Amino acid sequence: MEDPIQNSETAAQKIIGLTGGIGSGKTTVAKFIEEAGFPVYYSDDRAKDIVNVDEDLKHRIINLLGQEAYNENGFYNPRYVAERVFGNQELLLKLNSLIHPAVKTDFESWVGSQDAEFLFKETALLFELKLNESCYKSLLVTADDNIRIKRVMDRDDKTYREVEAVMDKQMPEKDKVKKADFVIYNNSNIEDLKTETEKTVMKLTVSVD
Repeated sequence: MEDPIQNSETAAQKIIGLTGGIGSGKTTVAKFIEEAGFPVYYSDDRAKDIVNVDEDLKHRIINLLGQEAYNENGFYNPRYVAERVFGNQELLLKLNSLIHPAVKTDFESWVGSQDAEFLFKETALLFELKLNESCYKSLLVTADDNIRIKRVMDRDDKTYREVEAVMDKQMPEKDKVKKADFVIYNNSNIEDLKTETEKTVMKLTVSVD
């Protein structure tokens, strides 16, 4: 039996990868897509749940990062984990190699429970992990760097340097734009973003090969 994730262009269901860097407005666009009636799988949110409920995964993460990866109540400790892996590419890759297969399994289960033709998968690392290669199409939400930085500073109470440091660890926006099938530029207001999202989703869901 063919896997709809790996053969999305020929399967009845078509997976559209949705991504965007920090402060781009990716999650807002995902909400607009849901409002338009399309199912959205939130990879990053599901990952936060899975690291707390998958006991085998919890043990593997503790073996990699130490007991402090989970607090005294047994819940994932994102602050500690972030401090451990930030700036340590090898350790980050090892952590991702544990978490991403678990998310992939969860995603495949989610796809099997859906009956819509077009399904959206929201994930921050669509291009970095080459997940776009198993998608029908890819959609990037982006904005000018200075706008993204200000959004995150206001939202997360971060300094300019802190946000810049995170952005420097991500794939450059110009590289993502080259890889994306569709791009939404979120440099204006929320009303314009919603309008642009609706237009782009219309193009995506009618441009069937």
